[in-house]
Amino acid sequence: MSDTSLPSRHWATQKERGSFALMKLTALGLRHIGRKPMAPVLYLIVLYFFASGRRARQAAREYQQRLAAWSGRAELRPTTRRVFRQFMAFAESLLDRLDVWRGKLRPEQVQLIDPSGIRERLAQSGPGRRGEILVGAHLGNLDVCRALAELGGSSINVLLHSRHVERFNQLQREAGDRRLRLIQVSELDAALMLDLSQRIERGEWLAIAGDRVPLHGDRCVSVDFLGHAAPFPQGPWLLAGLLRCRTSLMCCLKVDGRYRIHLEPFLDEPAWERGRREAAIAQWASRYAERLGQLCLLAPLQWFNFYPYWQAPAAGGDDAR
Repeated sequence: MSDTSLPSRHWATQKERGSFALMKLTALGLRHIGRKPMAPVLYLIVLYFFASGRRARQAAREYQQRLAAWSGRAELRPTTRRVFRQFMAFAESLLDRLDVWRGKLRPEQVQLIDPSGIRERLAQSGPGRRGEILVGAHLGNLDVCRALAELGGSSINVLLHSRHVERFNQLQREAGDRRLRLIQVSELDAALMLDLSQRIERGEWLAIAGDRVPLHGDRCVSVDFLGHAAPFPQGPWLLAGLLRCRTSLMCCLKVDGRYRIHLEPFLDEPAWERGRREAAIAQWASRYAERLGQLCLLAPLQWFNFYPYWQAPAAGGDDAR
């Protein structure tokens, strides 16, 4: 389906192309002049995207307003400076993402917060052990989680609802990262479910974002997020229930120049009673949205969904990252 057939208000028609362009410019700059000299250049690039992206600015301002009201923290209220700082935080995350792909991130730059031992299970994954699901969000830098979590013989399949998967694959290959398997997902049909089930049985893990709905308007559920109804995807929770697969949350936030990877259990034995599937998915999505709001407070400017988040998507279409 061509881009012209997509609902213009859906996130996939918004900043995805801009995000890729920014990543490409950043990658070229890093390759030719290095990270430190790239800083002022990156500032100018971000300033351009900030000045020209009215819709993205409005979306960031709306997020900051709702986070401040929901938390009761007046210091989080949006100003032009704070909105620009959110754009700059995104640009910095792109630099770090490229460092991860190039193998430049050092272990001492990362702190792991994992009281339940999820990373140890991942390191021991493989034949004879069922895989699990990791649900992340566009909060902080998921690439840091992916690079450090892939230990030993473990395999992570990153499910992306995006027609730009091959572009990101290309950028990763150019940067030297060939460790992750990116899978484009347009719909959880029978063939895909069989493939994912086989991967789980082989001990492979699945990683999927829990904060962006696919273009199918009927593939989301409306839950409370930061005090207002927002559409959240059913996909992660549908997968968990159908595969009967242990599911955990992952989030990587940059605090005081150092990344903190948060890994925490979410669903131990996901299942639903007959006729209760929709209710179970809605309950899990609601719990996830509540936890996501709490995580946003740990790094308020590292929310990287630059589109009208609380606006329901139009029905029709077919994909998301």
